[in-house]
Amino acid sequence: MTAPGVARPPAARLPLVPRPFRVLATRPETADTTTLTIEPADGIPLSFAAGQFTMLGTFGGAEAPISVTSSPVARPLQQTIRDMGGVTHDLTTVAPGDVLTVRGPFGTGWNITDGAGGDLVFVAGGIGLAPLRSALLEALANRAAYRRVVLLYGARTPGEQVFRDDLARWAQGDGGIELDVTVDRADRGWTGPVGLVTNLIPRARFDPANALALVCGPEVMMRFVAAALIDAGVPAGRIRISLERNMKCGIGLCGHCQLRELFICTDGPVLPYNRVADLMTVREL
Repeated sequence: MTAPGVARPPAARLPLVPRPFRVLATRPETADTTTLTIEPADGIPLSFAAGQFTMLGTFGGAEAPISVTSSPVARPLQQTIRDMGGVTHDLTTVAPGDVLTVRGPFGTGWNITDGAGGDLVFVAGGIGLAPLRSALLEALANRAAYRRVVLLYGARTPGEQVFRDDLARWAQGDGGIELDVTVDRADRGWTGPVGLVTNLIPRARFDPANALALVCGPEVMMRFVAAALIDAGVPAGRIRISLERNMKCGIGLCGHCQLRELFICTDGPVLPYNRVADLMTVREL
């Protein structure tokens, strides 16, 4: 069952059947995070909604759930991966010309059109900017549909920021994004704010009564950001978060990603905060 307020895009044809995708380029984002640019070997584009994920793997190897980070209205496909174990290490060390397997897309999307006519507020922590980037690019492709587009981004250090080329362009006002960035620990070259990303919310310019807020990052960060947004006047039902669980099948059968009555691969990963707020306070649920 899809969460109320979050649209499910049309189902892909045979999403359980792996498709071969060729690696066009690799781009290091941080010391342990890489963005892959890939294209379908059969030439048929993968249609997806911003916020969805694929099961990305290597031939003869395992696969991992990876968010799509490119625009849903442009090609080619991009996916950003953090090297956290055997499977993701194999994915982050591929080279142009290598062939990967892609299943999907799976899950719910951000559905930013619900915010049309009002303000869009993106709040990201660390690599949490990756699942949000697709929605940001979608908003920029239809910028006139929204009043303000605000991105608040926090990382542990300047060196752990992802998509730094994008951030540099957006900081110059490219596309009409209002950007504010903070870090937990500064280095010698950092001249911006130091502190938690929640500190950026009170000074951000947006109308809370007419805002749609999209949040992604570590779970504890999302809880505090959601609380700060609610304190600022954003209704809990207008806050959406993207949850991360160990997804294996993508269709809610295996149970790896179960969160009480929810299966994150089908009911999520994007969910209204008011639906999961209580679940996020239960330790080890």
